[in-house]
Amino acid sequence: MTEQIDSNRAVAGNHQTSSGFIGMSDGKKGFIFALCAYLLWGILPFYLKSVAHIPALEVVAHRIVWSVPIAVVLLWWLGLLGDLRVAFTTPRMLAMAILTASLITVNWGTYVWAIGNNHAVDTALGYYINPLVNVVLGGIFLSERLSKAQMVAIALAACAVILLTVSSGGLPWISLVLAFSFGFYGFFRKTLPIGAIQGFTLEVLILSVPSLGFIAWTLMQNTSHFTNGAPHDTGLLLFAGLATAVPLIFYALGAKLLRYTTIGLMQYIAPTIVFFIAIFVFDEPFSHVQLIAFGLIWSALAIYAWSMVYEARKLRLGSAH
Repeated sequence: MTEQIDSNRAVAGNHQTSSGFIGMSDGKKGFIFALCAYLLWGILPFYLKSVAHIPALEVVAHRIVWSVPIAVVLLWWLGLLGDLRVAFTTPRMLAMAILTASLITVNWGTYVWAIGNNHAVDTALGYYINPLVNVVLGGIFLSERLSKAQMVAIALAACAVILLTVSSGGLPWISLVLAFSFGFYGFFRKTLPIGAIQGFTLEVLILSVPSLGFIAWTLMQNTSHFTNGAPHDTGLLLFAGLATAVPLIFYALGAKLLRYTTIGLMQYIAPTIVFFIAIFVFDEPFSHVQLIAFGLIWSALAIYAWSMVYEARKLRLGSAH
């Protein structure tokens, strides 16, 4: 999740005498933005549980549709609406945006369904695996050289997946779909020459066409929870836009201001919160086999995090000489 936005960075360094948030360094502000994003993503399952009685496709459709006005207004405020005109008139950029929009839809749909059907533990596992999937994709498609530590981490993650597959009699498909859909989304999103908020707006605008069609179909079939459900269902579905757009915007602002290593280490905050919510709040079952598998994943992530910090330190020391 390390995308960038083309918005104007707030410069606090020229106002040394100012106080509060405006007077903070870019690093501190970036940390606060990113922390808010990961905390919001971490508690998102509470919202998704509240709409668990609504079909996942309907929830995703409303997430997309109600994100559009938020994203468009933000772009207008930042003076970046012109970037969308360029994107819509550039066939290659538009085609890539359609691909990334499709991948994020798969990710959102799987996540919404999984939380609503008591698989929050599996979603946490998926987002723990995701950073290691990114390393694999970089090695395969970008010819990035994997360090020994990264190879050990990937091997441990593979052992965890094999263990869960053997114990359950099938692949942990929810975890793998989430990890790989978001991994490929991030991979292709890097090739889209547009900022994060502009890209998000472009994606939801593209997805709003089939989403509005689906919502219209539920209205014609009298199955829409937006109009035919309980009174609070309308409010819950309207809130889907805020629940989707706000953490993404916070993340984009944080990623712009933070070092790659910092944002990379912070990405474990959200799945950790989801994991504890799943076990201690949603009371999902957690077997000894799952505990061993998570132990392998946590060990893999610890090795991976150490390798990130080590490489970043080497780069800093190298640039200092």
